[in-house]
Order: sequence, then structure tokens, then C-alpha cells
Amino acid sequence: MKGITIRGEQGMDQLRIPRIISGAFADAPHASGREAAIYGKLVAARETEASLVAVASFKRIVGHVLFSEVRIDGEHRRWLGLGPLSVLPKWRRQGIGGALVAHGLEAVRRDWDGCVVLGDPAFYGRFGFEHDPALVYPGPPPEFFQRIVFRGPAPQGTVTYPSAFG
Repeated sequence: MKGITIRGEQGMDQLRIPRIISGAFADAPHASGREAAIYGKLVAARETEASLVAVASFKRIVGHVLFSEVRIDGEHRRWLGLGPLSVLPKWRRQGIGGALVAHGLEAVRRDWDGCVVLGDPAFYGRFGFEHDPALVYPGPPPEFFQRIVFRGPAPQGTVTYPSAFG
């Protein structure tokens, strides 16, 4: 990951991040085509808790990760959802996505009790995420919905993301 810096989102980044998200998901078979719009809605509603970017040495944003609060059985429980995670196709397989996730988890760990993600178990398992049948997100195959506990007991129930996710 030579020449890449991970930092928190800054003001003008909000104009660039939707292009990064759209570019990253353009070739993804699981993409809905709404990923950039989700980001925009979360920002407009002020529902982002942590937003980090990966910046190449020439000041170009090449990746992004977002964390927003989720509810469990309709209640606020100090839990976050990770996503979307975006890395431009030309910059993949260089450790940028992993660095965004690791830095993001470190940034939120002290203020939140845990985090959920819908994604590849092999990738997210490296960071401590695991499937928990007691924590449910209806729809996709259950093994792709995973959680990591930062403190306290693992919650049980149905997870809902902010309304921006649809």
C-alpha cells in the first residue's frame, strides 16, 4: 500500500466520494446501482458516524469506507453498520480496502459497542467479523451478515440500517 494515506473525510471530499463509490461498484455483480445515492442520503441526513478515504500520493481519492448507526429490534444499541466499502478497480488488490476497514474499526471501537457488515466472510473474517445466527438481517444469505463485538455481550435480534439504505 505504498503511497496511500488513510484519513477522515474532509469537506470537499463529499463531492468526490460519490464518483469513487459509483466507480467501485460499476463492475460488482452484487451492486444495486444505488450505493452512491445511499452515501448522499446518509450525508444529507447527518447519519454518518465515520467516513474515511484512501488518498494516493498525488492527492486523488481511490477508496472510501462509511460507518452509520444501525438499530437492533428497532432500538439504538451503540452498534454501527460498515458500508459501503469502495476501492476503484485499478487500485484493488493492493491492501487499500483492508486498510480502510482496519483504520475505520480502530476509529469507532472506543465509542461503539460493535459493528455489523454484509459482505464476504473470508475478507471480513480477517478483522474479527463472524456470522452470529442470533443477529439477523433478513434477505441475503445469512452467512454473509457478520458482526464484531467491541464490548459487552453480543446482541440478539433483527438489524435495520438507516432509511437511506432503502
